[in-house]
Amino acid sequence: MPKFFNLLILFLFAILTTQAQKLPEKTGEPVIVNQDTLFKFYAPQGLFDPKERAGIVTKRIEALMSRIDFNADSLTLKNDTSISLITYNGQMIMGVNDADAAYSELTRPQLAASYLSILKNKLGNVFESNSPKQLITNVLEAVAVIILLIVLIWVVNKGFRWIKLKSIQGWERRVEKLAAKGAPVAYASRLLPFISGLINIGRLLIILLLVYLALPVLFYIFPSSQSIATQLIGFVVDPLKSILLAIVHFIPNLLTITVIYLVTRYIVKLVKFVATEIANGAITLKGFYPEWAIPTYNIIRVLMYAFMFVVIFPYLPGSQSKVFQGVTVFIGVLFSLGSSSAISNMVSGIVLTYMRPFKIGDRIKVGEIMGDVIEKNLLVTRVRTIKNEDVTVPNATILSGATVNYTSSSKTLGLILNTSVTIGYDAPWQTIHNLLISAAEATEGILAEPKPFVLQTALNDFNVSYQINAYTDKPGKMAVIYSALYQNIQDKFNEAGMEIMSPHFTAVRDGSHIQIPENYVAEGYKKPGYKIEREE
Repeated sequence: MPKFFNLLILFLFAILTTQAQKLPEKTGEPVIVNQDTLFKFYAPQGLFDPKERAGIVTKRIEALMSRIDFNADSLTLKNDTSISLITYNGQMIMGVNDADAAYSELTRPQLAASYLSILKNKLGNVFESNSPKQLITNVLEAVAVIILLIVLIWVVNKGFRWIKLKSIQGWERRVEKLAAKGAPVAYASRLLPFISGLINIGRLLIILLLVYLALPVLFYIFPSSQSIATQLIGFVVDPLKSILLAIVHFIPNLLTITVIYLVTRYIVKLVKFVATEIANGAITLKGFYPEWAIPTYNIIRVLMYAFMFVVIFPYLPGSQSKVFQGVTVFIGVLFSLGSSSAISNMVSGIVLTYMRPFKIGDRIKVGEIMGDVIEKNLLVTRVRTIKNEDVTVPNATILSGATVNYTSSSKTLGLILNTSVTIGYDAPWQTIHNLLISAAEATEGILAEPKPFVLQTALNDFNVSYQINAYTDKPGKMAVIYSALYQNIQDKFNEAGMEIMSPHFTAVRDGSHIQIPENYVAEGYKKPGYKIEREE
């Protein structure tokens, strides 16, 4: 047991010793020249901590850079037993100790050699860029870039003038050909300025692009302004990089959206095929009318695509952003506030579709409007009157009132046309019935079967109302049939020597003949005559 405790103590001592030998992690202090970090100090040297060392070395390097006779090749390295010194013509620039090497994977001489190489490269480049010869070279390069930019702008202006001229000439030739064929070409004078404007806008955009691309080149020529060139390039490259990365990251979502869209699209195609077959009568469903097929397909299509949008919405780029969500809510509020009447008409259109009060081509009457239905959609129904007036009626108006359909039963039961005449009590009703029926039978468009019939609708004070009812299967010709019926009634009554004019009498009838048919007048009946009394 004592041996075990001794081994345990030795093991713990070794661990503590190893941990003590590890150097604490520190953030190095950089040596910065012209906004460029050359290297970092992590360990102190003598009485100076890493930050003070970095400051002193930076000042020494800046002093070297200010010397006109500076030559980077004069920098030398001398390795001693405990320190490595980098000097310039006998002047010490910096020292590298063993503690510095402990923070790297190099030995002290190797680390010092790497520092010397960095100083020669960086300071040599700075000196060369600040030399008069290099400055003159940079100015000449900048002048060459400016000249090249001017030449490119001239070429662009020349090219766009040629494009504009050819476009106008081609347009004028096309207009002349259209005018020769009799086509209206008055719009040409209005389109030409628009076309010229588009060409000018394209020219200005290309010139601005050339100028913008030339600026980074100009700034990059001079070392002091290379950072500006980098920023200008970044204004273009960074957005393009972001867009490309967004596209790459969006590819998985795009594949998901594509699959959802294709599945929805082919389901809609399947529904359309079934609806078309039902509408054509190839497929029959009990209780489902063929005219419901296409409207039902349209409703299903809208619902399917709406459901598809809801499913793919989370996969759209930016869908989780507050701005995108806010705009979506705002559009929804505007739509709900501004489309209440439209939604009411759409709902009414759907209800009318399944109520089947009329179909395209039916003769209907909505309120005071009577005509043929020429169009039905979710919002409105269009009716063409017999005067060729196209009247647009909102579906909500149709649903809220009564609609008369003259066509729906005309082919099976027949549409009954009717009109009334009033004849005095002295005319036999049998004769009136026969005359009205014969007039109806003589009218073109009136069906022979079922036969016309007459109803006596009222016994008025001075006459009797007779209503002729006749069947027709041509509701679209109602006005013409009515006109012909009126003409035939006149002709039949005139041929029978009977007046259609309704009699009206005053209260004094002492001298008038009784107003009943002759075969009902008693034998020996005499007119009562007038009784005149004289005062004495």
